[in-house]
Amino acid sequence: MARKGLLPRSTAFCPCVLTVLICHILSFAVTEGSDGENKISSLLATNGQPFPWDKMRLPETVWPLHYDLLIHPNLTTLDFTGTVKIQLDVLQDTAVIILHSKDLRISKAALLESSRILPLQVLEYPAFHQVALLSDGVTLSRGSQCAVYLEFAANLSESFHGFYKSTYRTREGEVRVMASTQFEATSARAAFPCFDEPAFKANFSIQMRREARHISLSNMPKVKTVELSNGLLEDYFDVSVKMSTYLVAFIVSDFLSVSKMSQHGVKISVYAVPEKIDQAEFALNAAVKLLDFYDDYFDIPYPLPKQDLAAIPDFQSGAMENWGLTTYRESALLFDPKKSSASDKLGITMVIAHELAHQWFGNLVTMQWWNDLWLNEGFAKFMEFVSVNITNPELQVEDYFLGKCFEAMEVDALSSSHPVSTPVENPAQIQEMFDDVSYDKGACILNMLRDYLTPEAFKIGIVRYLRRYSYQNTVNTHLWDSLTSICQADDLDEGRLKGGFCSQGKSHSGASKWYTEDELDVRAMMDTWTLQEGFPLITVEVKGREVSLSQERYLKSEDPTQTSGFLWQVPLTYITSRSSTVHRFLLKTKTDVLYLPEEVEWIKFNVDMSGYYIVHYEAGGWDSLISLLQHNHTALSSNDRASLINNIFQLVSIGKVPLDKALDLSLYLSRETEIMPVIQGLGELVPLYKLMEKRDMEELESQMKGYIVNLFQDLIDRQSWTDDGTVSQRMLRSYLLLFACVRSYQPCVRTATDLFHQWRESDGNMSLPNDVSLAVFAVGARTLEGWDFLFEKYRHSLYISVKSRIKSALSISPLAHKLKWMMEQSLEGEVMKTQDLPHVVVSVSKNPKGYKHAWDFLRDSWGSLVKKFDLGSHSIAYMVIGVTNQYSTREMLEEVRAFFGSLREETGSGLRCLQQSLESIEENIRWVDKNLPLLQGWLDRQGPKRRAPGPTGA
Repeated sequence: MARKGLLPRSTAFCPCVLTVLICHILSFAVTEGSDGENKISSLLATNGQPFPWDKMRLPETVWPLHYDLLIHPNLTTLDFTGTVKIQLDVLQDTAVIILHSKDLRISKAALLESSRILPLQVLEYPAFHQVALLSDGVTLSRGSQCAVYLEFAANLSESFHGFYKSTYRTREGEVRVMASTQFEATSARAAFPCFDEPAFKANFSIQMRREARHISLSNMPKVKTVELSNGLLEDYFDVSVKMSTYLVAFIVSDFLSVSKMSQHGVKISVYAVPEKIDQAEFALNAAVKLLDFYDDYFDIPYPLPKQDLAAIPDFQSGAMENWGLTTYRESALLFDPKKSSASDKLGITMVIAHELAHQWFGNLVTMQWWNDLWLNEGFAKFMEFVSVNITNPELQVEDYFLGKCFEAMEVDALSSSHPVSTPVENPAQIQEMFDDVSYDKGACILNMLRDYLTPEAFKIGIVRYLRRYSYQNTVNTHLWDSLTSICQADDLDEGRLKGGFCSQGKSHSGASKWYTEDELDVRAMMDTWTLQEGFPLITVEVKGREVSLSQERYLKSEDPTQTSGFLWQVPLTYITSRSSTVHRFLLKTKTDVLYLPEEVEWIKFNVDMSGYYIVHYEAGGWDSLISLLQHNHTALSSNDRASLINNIFQLVSIGKVPLDKALDLSLYLSRETEIMPVIQGLGELVPLYKLMEKRDMEELESQMKGYIVNLFQDLIDRQSWTDDGTVSQRMLRSYLLLFACVRSYQPCVRTATDLFHQWRESDGNMSLPNDVSLAVFAVGARTLEGWDFLFEKYRHSLYISVKSRIKSALSISPLAHKLKWMMEQSLEGEVMKTQDLPHVVVSVSKNPKGYKHAWDFLRDSWGSLVKKFDLGSHSIAYMVIGVTNQYSTREMLEEVRAFFGSLREETGSGLRCLQQSLESIEENIRWVDKNLPLLQGWLDRQGPKRRAPGPTGA
């Protein structure tokens, strides 16, 4: 965002204009209020003096222009020292400079003037991670420039954020240490004193001091290395582009790399530990292809000369978009054609696509504040699908997008959800923004808007947005303004709009989305999707040619006060039995009516799930669609079939549709072959018996399991134990065979058992088909001998995809003592990486032999978990929700509520995920109380009761 009254400035150093005030030392601290008047701050610094600022956000009295940063990590003593000189622009007269510092020991602070150095006093206020720099009798004058110089030291972090320690074990068993950064969202301040908010963009000149046996990396290319007198080396990196502190990155390690030039002349390199560098080729080729795609698609050249991708052995999230030095979990970057599965290939490509999209969305154009994080993350998630669909069509990525919308709706259906754009202030609240609403809902509403505007018009608008706000910060309205009146070119469009789309005028077909200017108010429409939480339920009733429409908020809680006053502008799409053309209707009011040209047998809204809403069909509408699925399911696309499965089961939850009608619809799945409807069907049916597992209802649980296995039996029997087929066919095979083996479907268990015995007899050297190896491992892990053998292979494998599949298999074993041991070992982090603990805990919680242990572990280890993974982090939320969301008894509700109620603010009492967890348990209790008799009766009508043998469940 442009700052008022400021002209463009050079980053060259200009000495401060200092005005010496003739006054006594102030006996109290002052801050400037919003009305410009001084007010007394009641905060005290660590030394007992008044701290001269009382807000979590920094004042805008000075602005950083350029950082000269030197960092020297010691990988033996596990600490680091550093110096930073920050050139500043003074925007308001001030006697104090407030900036961020967290757990840093600042040993020297000085104000630099051309002829002298003035020492500065440092006051610390740890609660806000802030320090104040001041000198008696010195004021900085508005319009001047100055610099501050700081020397500091700290320990390398033992967590996954800031400048932290990471380790890996070589093939010979030697443990090696490296140091890497993770600054998003608020951890740059833990590595160097800085203005650690996204709007404070500046240029960075970085130097790294290291031993000769290591290399160092940073955002920019290295320009020179100087040998120091003590034998250490100092690497100098080129000056960065203007960027936010959370995008700064540096690494000291013994990594090796492979490199390639993109078509646009950017050097792309993948870095990994030496013994795994042979697994970097796939990521390198994917990154080259994707960076070239974005360069062309956005028509804005990637501004740096290089793009590094580094696989970090210890990494909390999936990856991080640091400009020019993206960092990844090893599992999100390393790929071996002989060891990795189809889902590995898809997942790695998608993660790389996400981080490279951020080089434009997030890095070049950055949200003003974390309340609009979705402008970064929703766009990057959305662009994953756009880019991979075009660059790697064989990955069939379009099959999976609607799954992201369903995931977002799970959270967004709770009263504890939040708007896409939400006010946040402290670090824990900021961390909580990195959730399914910011990522997946953000992507889904962008996809809906793209479908409404047309892909061509949408692309013109987002390119205009990127051009207008390059190297700046934005808010929601900047995006909507860029997408409105796209055919009125401005001086940044450079002829993009001439010809093509905009020259066609407004004489489009009747199915067009483009109407008159007053109807196309993008901001008015999209504000309804970003400034209020939740999503609409559209109720449809067809009478002859007349279609009555109404909207209300879809909400699982029973609180009617949470649904009133919500209204969306909903871009409806529909097809009918008489017309496969996609028709469109913008619903702006609570109720409306549209008219069909002729009467129809059925109507299907939200074509291909392109809109972020669900649909209820009244007056026989569901009966018509169920009949269509039973007799001719391919009349609808696979995404339309998946969305019908999702919608009808969601409607059961709020009492709009009886459970037996939803189960009637599921019967058609016996003929389904496409991945998304099958996975959605399993995703709706499996949780039903998971609820019963927690209630010891073995008879009904067994019936339900038997029904599901029988429903998909023909499709399971048709699966080969190979890696043949398309990516979607291979992923479906992996999913189905794992399900069948865990459910003890005997043909599956027999084959998996034979393969496991052969693999074990070969000492793990036999090549298993990658896509089915998880099912094989899961069967092998049922015995103590098999579990121990798998664990030894886990310990010594250098193939991260193999380790990942073995770890999953170990966590779904029925051996309860092993499940407890896995969680404890993952927390210790020696044998099993702590980064994998959230996955292990949640996987154990889904296991009927482990769910009680998972809850006990979460509760007993809470203090260690929030220290390691950070309050508000996605990892904490994932464990809280994952461990508790299948409980359905009042006893467990009270136990969970009592524990959450015992927490203090500093240990997480205010976290949103705690409320979401309680809401989910309450919803499960309501669902079970209401629907279990219906389920029992429906299953009885389907035939004799089946027992699904087997001690385990996933």
